[in-house]
Amino acid sequence: MSNYYISHSGGKDSQAMYLHICSIATPADTITVVHADLGTVEWNGTQAHIRATIHHPLNVVSAIWADGSPKYLLDMVQRRGMFPSSAQRYCTSDLKRGPIEKFIRHDMKRRGITTAVNCMGLRAQESPARAKKPTRQLNARLSKAGRTVEDWLPIHDWDVSQVFDTIAAAGQKPHYAYALGNERLSCVFCIFGSPNDLRNGAAQRPDLLAQYIAIEDVTGHTMFAKQTLSERLA
Repeated sequence: MSNYYISHSGGKDSQAMYLHICSIATPADTITVVHADLGTVEWNGTQAHIRATIHHPLNVVSAIWADGSPKYLLDMVQRRGMFPSSAQRYCTSDLKRGPIEKFIRHDMKRRGITTAVNCMGLRAQESPARAKKPTRQLNARLSKAGRTVEDWLPIHDWDVSQVFDTIAAAGQKPHYAYALGNERLSCVFCIFGSPNDLRNGAAQRPDLLAQYIAIEDVTGHTMFAKQTLSERLA
């Protein structure tokens, strides 16, 4: 029996990965879906989209400050006085990986599980860095105190057409952001977003755009190296 923990962002790769794992899982296997809530910077309707395209309960987690309040990206940017960068991706470590791994630890303890597979929808085609990632490896952070957890990238070798074909074959559609022409679905304004992704975000969330611009003004730190979000959108 395998215990699969599926990290689901609501994006096309997570959606296809979930469908793939469901197709290979046995009746004895368990599947647990986890979503890290990004708060106001998340695309509208993300959690509703996930729930509409899975047939397992959705576990929503979020990072928290020491006082127990939710920790969201724009709060972190203002406290640090700087936005995340490709070299310092604290958004991923603090807001996604950390809360999801905390959930896995607690859920395994609660259910008496000693071995599990942590599934992520990263694909080699997305970037040279992701292409170098091993498809299976021990998660040293989670493999402690009687637990053994393996990280697995089930669709690492898939191309984008295989992702969309898998979603379509299941009679589903990807998140509406892709119909707008988005390449990625993460934060509405992501440091890795293409100019087109950023323009779509600005059209859909002008209120959020105003918040980002205001934070750039207050902190004196731009979202992109030597370039403001407004300049990147121009």
